[in-house]
Amino acid sequence: MRKVSDLNIASNIPLPAPALMLHEIPRSDAQEDFVAESRQHIRDVIWHDDPRWLLIVGPCSLHDTRSGREYAVRLRKLIDRVREKLLLVMRCYFEKPRTAIGWKGLIMDPHLDGSDNIPEGLRVARRFLRDVIDLGVPTATELLDPITPQYIADLICWSAIGARTTESQTHRQMASGLSMPLGFKNTPSGAIGPAINAIKAAREPQTFLGISGDGVASAVSTTGNPHCHIVLRGGDAGPNYSAAHVADAERRLAEAGLPKTIVIDCSHGNSGKEAQRQAEVLRDVARQRACGGLSLVGAMLESNLAAGNQPFLSFSDSLVYGKSITDTCLDWESTERLVLEVAEGR
Repeated sequence: MRKVSDLNIASNIPLPAPALMLHEIPRSDAQEDFVAESRQHIRDVIWHDDPRWLLIVGPCSLHDTRSGREYAVRLRKLIDRVREKLLLVMRCYFEKPRTAIGWKGLIMDPHLDGSDNIPEGLRVARRFLRDVIDLGVPTATELLDPITPQYIADLICWSAIGARTTESQTHRQMASGLSMPLGFKNTPSGAIGPAINAIKAAREPQTFLGISGDGVASAVSTTGNPHCHIVLRGGDAGPNYSAAHVADAERRLAEAGLPKTIVIDCSHGNSGKEAQRQAEVLRDVARQRACGGLSLVGAMLESNLAAGNQPFLSFSDSLVYGKSITDTCLDWESTERLVLEVAEGR
């Protein structure tokens, strides 16, 4: 008899059930309260009930939790200095979409050696999020795999659906059931229509295939997530953070019957993938906001302890501490100056 199944499957290793991992690495009452409060603060900002500006800042991706914790400690001190003007949230990105091949993030490969110990990656991510929350720092991430939220979403204050997955029905359905505010990015080409359609879909009830807390395949039904918004991140055609681009996005959101709520990603296509140019993007967006651009409720910055990035070829012992192995990042000193500058200008 000829084999017709699993011709290309090398292994199929069961994951621990989400409920089991949440029991193993529990969320404390204090952590739960902090997440709920932080989510409400973010909702208040994006729906204009809080005059502050949302600024989501941190490493492009986390590959070293020690340097990530040091970043969180520094960010906590900065939060205290700008809390009247800015709501700072830390990027805690554990999953990385790849255009072709490459390291897919701390959850997929926590040891940076190709061993792909996903159960350990989920544990590392969950422990790290608890540590950041215990510092009093709100958390943000991009959710890539639709199973991941079952393991970490209870410790996330804001999340994103990335440019490559905004058009995915699976991710729109997933977003409809998530409990935190969420941003849909425009596509890699720069098109914002798919992101607007994604917001409309995620706000509606959906039924789709998922897994339960017990790890059982399930038919999941949602009530819809009303706290979704657009993130402009530029694209192949160039940046899209200018006043003209923002006005176009406002018009198209209004035509779709959606609130005019926009976050600008200062990296990616808006900076030409040059980390230092994020500063000029943020300054421009801050000027627009100061001149009455109230739809601009926030921005995103890719920032790390050290500037730039470094090549990664699975030789983790040779990596520079606090330096990105994915996109280039601003260094901490530049980030701190920029955040203070923006806060003082508001």
